[in-house]
Amino acid sequence: MEKHTSSVFQRRVVNSFGFSLQGLQATFREEEAFRVEIILAAMLIPLGLFLGDSGTERALLIGSVFLVLIVEVMNSAIESVVDRFGGEQHDLSGRAKDQGSAAVFLSLMLVVLVWALLLLF
Repeated sequence: MEKHTSSVFQRRVVNSFGFSLQGLQATFREEEAFRVEIILAAMLIPLGLFLGDSGTERALLIGSVFLVLIVEVMNSAIESVVDRFGGEQHDLSGRAKDQGSAAVFLSLMLVVLVWALLLLF
């Protein structure tokens, strides 16, 4: 029984990883903002590794960049669901999309704040 449980767990982990990759690929393919953020991340992550003076600073610099990518994926998911189920104009649909966009904006402001505080002060 234990061997069966282990193989089920392994299969779930592999499947979950595959679904995650599909989500990243779909976001990259469909969302121009995500592609731009990936390019920025590709530049900022190595820079954060170089400029951070400690593990904590590096984690904050790089983590804030990853947070933007995470929030952008979530925003894209919200937009997809709204577009799928709400083809007509509706205040709540617009609000959901605006709120997702606001979350991305706030995560970008966090990057600016973290990088400025750690590198300029």
